[in-house]
Parts: sequence; C-alpha cells; structure tokens
Amino acid sequence: MSDAKPPFSKILVANRGEIAIRIFRTCREHGIRTVAVFSDGDRDAAHVAAADEAVHIGPTPSAQSYLRADKILAAAERTGADAIHPGYGFLSERASFVDACREAGVVFIGPGTEAMKVMGDKVRARKAMIAAGVPLVPGREDLADVDDALAAAVEIGYPIMLKASAGGGGKGMRIAHDDDQLRRGFAAAQREAAAAFGDDRIFVERAVMQARHVEIQIMADSFGTVVYLNERDCSVQRRHQKVIEEAPCPGPQMNPEVRARMGEIACQVARSVDYCGAATVEFLFEEQPDGNPKFYFLEMNTRLQVEHPVTEMTTGRDLVWDMIRVAAGHPLGYTQADIGLHGHAVECRIYAEDAQRFLPSPGSLVRLRWPEGPNLRVDAAVREGSEVSSHYDPMIAKLIAWGPTRALALARVRRALEDTVILGIDTNIGFHLRVLAEPDFCAGRFDTRYIDTHPALVEARELSEDDSRAVAAAAAMVAASASTSVRRGGDPNPAGLSAWQRSARRRG
Repeated sequence: MSDAKPPFSKILVANRGEIAIRIFRTCREHGIRTVAVFSDGDRDAAHVAAADEAVHIGPTPSAQSYLRADKILAAAERTGADAIHPGYGFLSERASFVDACREAGVVFIGPGTEAMKVMGDKVRARKAMIAAGVPLVPGREDLADVDDALAAAVEIGYPIMLKASAGGGGKGMRIAHDDDQLRRGFAAAQREAAAAFGDDRIFVERAVMQARHVEIQIMADSFGTVVYLNERDCSVQRRHQKVIEEAPCPGPQMNPEVRARMGEIACQVARSVDYCGAATVEFLFEEQPDGNPKFYFLEMNTRLQVEHPVTEMTTGRDLVWDMIRVAAGHPLGYTQADIGLHGHAVECRIYAEDAQRFLPSPGSLVRLRWPEGPNLRVDAAVREGSEVSSHYDPMIAKLIAWGPTRALALARVRRALEDTVILGIDTNIGFHLRVLAEPDFCAGRFDTRYIDTHPALVEARELSEDDSRAVAAAAAMVAASASTSVRRGGDPNPAGLSAWQRSARRRG
C-alpha cells in the first residue's frame, strides 16, 4: 500500500465482471475503498464479493440496471463514494453521465464531456481529424441517403466500408463491393445502428482489405502532458470483435521510427480535443512492398480498453492508477522519455461461446481452474459455480502472458491455455490453441481478415493431439463427475458438458 494519501477515499465502479475486479485490485493496493453495483442476475457474481461494499441497482437487463445513471449515482451517494470509474462499455462513453456526475459532485474517472462527444461521434471525429491534419482513410461523412453513398463510392472506389456514426463493437458495419451490395448494406446498417445506438447516421470509407488493426495507448493529464505507451496489435478479430491482442505489433514494418510517428500522431489527436485520462487511438496499418507502411486514423476510444493488460505488462505502468491520479487533478508524473518497451505480451479473450458459430454459451461453471506461473495474468469475471448469463457479454476472462520475446510469450500463453479447466459451458479455448499453432499467426503474418482466410480454425472437427493436451486435466474431472452420476442413476452428462469436453472425456 502506498504511504501517500490516496487521491480518493472511496471509488464506485459502474460496471461488472473482470473489469470491475481489475479496478478494485488497483484501489486496494493504494488504500482506496471500493463499491460494487449489481443487478438481480449478479447477486452472487465474483465482482460483488471483490468490493468492500455492494449496492443492488435493479433487474438483470442492463437497461434497467448498469445503464441507469440515476441508480449508479444514488449508489454513490448512499455509500459516500467520491469518484466513479466506468470501466468499459455501459456508461463509459456516455457524455450525459459525465455531466450527471459533475452535477452530483462526484468525480468521473475519465475525460471531459466535449472530448467524449467529439470522439464518440465518428462523423464529428473524422471532421476534427481532418482539421487537425491526421491521416484518414478516404471517405465521406455527409451522407443524407443511399444515393449520397452511391455517389461517394464513385469518388472513392469499391470496396466500401459502411459504418455507423455512433457505432462500436462491429454494429452498423457492412462491406460493399458493388452498387447492389451498397444499397442492401446501407439499409441494413441503418437499421442495426438505429436499434443499437438510437442513431441511424451512416458514413463511408474505402475498405482497406489487407491491413492490421494497430492501436496506440495514450495517457494525458490536465497540465498538458500527453504520452503514448506504445502500440497493440488487435488484428485477430471475428465479426469485428477482437479475440487475441498483443504488444508490440509483430512484423518487420513496425519499427521504432514508425512507432514514434504513430505515437506522435496519437498524441496530436488527444491534444486536438484537450484530452485528459486514458484513451486508445486506433489505426489501420497497411504494410507496403517498399517496407514503409501507411496508417490511417480509425477512431479514438475515450476509455480504458479491454486489452490494456498487454500494455501494462510491456511498460510496467498501472493504467488504472494513472487514470485515478489524473482524474484527481494530479500531474501524470512521467514523460515520454520514461516509457520503455520490455518484452512481448499476448492476451487471449476467453468467451463462453460456441467457437464454430461464435454464439454465446450461457450456463453454470461446474469446474474451474486457472493456470498459475510466473509472467501470467488472469483477469477473470467468474469463479467456480458462477452462472454465465445470456444478458451480458460472453467474455468471462482474459489470459495474458509475458515473455522476453514473442516466441516465448506465445509458448507461455499456449501452455497456460492447456492448463485451464472450464467445465459446464462451451468456450473458445480450443480455437485459441489452433490459432497459436497456426504457422501464419506464429510468423506474424496476419491482418484483420485472418480468421476469414483461415476457415479451418473454426471448422468443427475432431481434436488434434495438440488440442487433446489442453483438455487432459479436464478429462479426469469429467470422467469422475459422469461416473458419480451414473452410479446414482442420473444423467451421464450432468453438467451440460460441451462437445469439446465430452470429446476430452472420450479421449481421456
């Protein structure tokens, strides 16, 4: 625990799951008391037990609990919390919530409303970046209807990417290769954007089909200091959702000069909106035959990112602690020259899902064992006996490994996945193991189309010998559980074991 007086006495985390637990961890290290909030469905959730206090805020659906600013603020008043950390998702990028916190006299641990409003609207963000001289993918922001989109396609050229102005998480996005696809895609993107965000505005960009998704982590204080904490590669995605992230970006075209150039542009983006706090500036990174890559601004996420642990493990910074300090009005306390790059880190997002169809797999965790060892980190949302709800995001944990080289980091995360035991639900662990054994991924040869161009990674098939090692430990548990049930005359598959786990039992 730090000897200095904490910047806040009590912090409420307006979130759930692994990010709430991760924020509580930093608060506990620095002597700050914590408050969890929970819905009906999360009464027994792991994040509730991890806080000093917990307040019930409503029914299970997010719209009636975690998205209710009034209930969050009432919980802060009731517990005497003097600051609120939003985590990511839910209210983390809602400017009206920032205003409500200020009016209630509670510090919001994040940026001010103007930066959030500009960067939360992708059309406004593009216009702001054009004014700031930041490189952008060619596109059009001022679309009134599909005819405007068709005209833009003539100017830009196919393929075209349709995007929702208020979008995120891949919603409201479509690729069109011709006029017919553009007409259909425009209407579909509008409907999806309206349903997801209450805003059906669409803009278009040239679709960069062979590019990496590379993002720069920045941190800024209210005294004008803005630094970049290197980059992360988040190219391995399904349905525009990240699955594996790593730092630094692999490949010969990311070098110190390119990193510095991207970092300086990311800081320029932050300064253009007087940013304070943690943010991520995302780029499309297009490798070139001459070895000099091109990169284009995509968006700025005005919050902590899911994949922040790989940055922490390669820089030695606690980003949550930095966010707390600058929100309290403290100077950042370090400069760009103090930021190093140490080794390599890889993060695998573990989802409760059918990894062939990428569909959620809710249920109860009847057996759970996380790996242990040096240079491993598990940010988990669940414990043994937890119920994985269909009402929330299916990510149940993040498994992160560090190594002095990328090869060693990959070997460590692979072994950690093999040592993980999760029974009762389907997970994507088998998918991760197939990716980690795939030659193009191991060689760093991939882009955002990686999963689409490697369909064998998601095809249903018998376990390979490598996959079998990953479930060897689980097999004994499954067999014992089934044997006990059969002796009692019960269902030989009492836990609702996944096909992957049943295959492990057969092979075990």
